[in-house]
Amino acid sequence: MLAHYLNKIIQGDCLELLKQIPANSIDMTFADPPFNLKKGYKSYRDQLALQEYLHWCEQWIFEMVRITKPTGSIFLHNIPKWLSYYASFLNQIADFKHWISWDAPTSPMGKTLQPNHYGILFYAKEANQLKFYEVRYPHKRDRKSSYLLKDYGGKKTILHPYGSLVSDVWTDIHRVRHNKHRDEHPCQLPIHLLERIILMTTDENDIVLDPFSGTGTTAIAAKRLGRNYIGLELDADYVQIAEKKLAQESSCSKLGDWWVSFFLNQVVTLRDEDWQYLQAFFDIPAKPQEVDAKPIVLKPTAPVSVPLRSHGKAVIQKKGQSDSWQDGLF
Repeated sequence: MLAHYLNKIIQGDCLELLKQIPANSIDMTFADPPFNLKKGYKSYRDQLALQEYLHWCEQWIFEMVRITKPTGSIFLHNIPKWLSYYASFLNQIADFKHWISWDAPTSPMGKTLQPNHYGILFYAKEANQLKFYEVRYPHKRDRKSSYLLKDYGGKKTILHPYGSLVSDVWTDIHRVRHNKHRDEHPCQLPIHLLERIILMTTDENDIVLDPFSGTGTTAIAAKRLGRNYIGLELDADYVQIAEKKLAQESSCSKLGDWWVSFFLNQVVTLRDEDWQYLQAFFDIPAKPQEVDAKPIVLKPTAPVSVPLRSHGKAVIQKKGQSDSWQDGLF
């Protein structure tokens, strides 16, 4: 049964389709559902009564947990208002791990504080069996001087040369801001946000499922990182957009033989355990304290294999072609 869905975007109602997925068969599930904020979806009325919306959410959340493997993880992206309800459902059937705060400012909604983050709930199907990898992201630096923004005092000599371990507050990933990079969809997430989550909780050839696939962001991230994917999507137009984009993608987001996430010419997420191999591909200052003012960079000979974007079409950069990959736009 599962093979029928594998590496496809399936058009249909997610509740009906989820019930056809075998229990304990998916390595990671990720949901970015409608926010019930009157967004302009093509095939969905994003304005339900409170209890109707919550009842609907409870149904697909239950199915997400059911189909996730005991070693697997469940992620739900939404505004804090709805995540507080989601957590009450999830606490009964899964194990809480983190509330990730994603720093992505939004517009004020009436007499309230300026909303300044989205939340991503991270739950384990079984906490004592969870598959999880620590990941790192580059040190934050002043854009003009390249100096570290954080003062590490006398600890500079023990700084990791690449960057810090990722915490539960993510301030380094921005929303898709420019229309030229957006699809015809009201809520589009950046691909490298999903790549970080995938690197953190899955292995090569694992299965990632998104019940609200939209225009295919989760599936693209999974394919780039050598994972299998299943996307479920109600709207036929969004399915068509996703399929067209996926046809241009390859499983090639690598540095040497190790999967990493790229954005704007840089490796923006890597697994901590892979650093022992990946460090050979970077020019690293001889003295650890020099990292304070000198960011490490990829060597010109680094075996980069990364999907590039050029005028909306995917161009796959092959290993060893290090002179032109930096022109890519992700």
